Amino acid sequence: MSKTDYITKEKKKALEIELEDLKGPKRKEILETLAYAKSLGDLSENAEYHQAREDQGKLEARIQKIESILSSSEVVSPRGGDIVEIGSKVIVRKEGEKEEKIFRIVGSEEADMSQDKISNKSPIGEALFGKKKGDKVSFDTPRGAINYKIIDVS
Repeated sequence: MSKTDYITKEKKKALEIELEDLKGPKRKEILETLAYAKSLGDLSENAEYHQAREDQGKLEARIQKIESILSSSEVVSPRGGDIVEIGSKVIVRKEGEKEEKIFRIVGSEEADMSQDKISNKSPIGEALFGKKKGDKVSFDTPRGAINYKIIDVS
């Protein structure tokens, strides 16, 4: 199992843009909301103030999360080789079936099953990682082991 967190250059750029927005306009907006809420008086029963503080907490938590991701993740570019790695597009066929599935191996921050992007830390991602075209892989699920054959890697 890979301990390293990976992100693509595209994800890094998207996180940097989000961070800039959160630290700039969004932070300023919340501070203005807090100032307005304070001006309403009694803070103990001031719903606007409590909501603004909650929003501020969520904003600061997201900022910390993004900064942590950016500082601890390794940025990778797909190399397009024949070995499954971060950024690889992998075509697989489940044992006993004719239908093929296409997955893109990504870091855990980018995983999105609706777009067939699977994390290198997921059970199938771990099984595929480092393998090549023609290899067979197996991984356990709550319903038992699943076996795939790698049809292509790009």
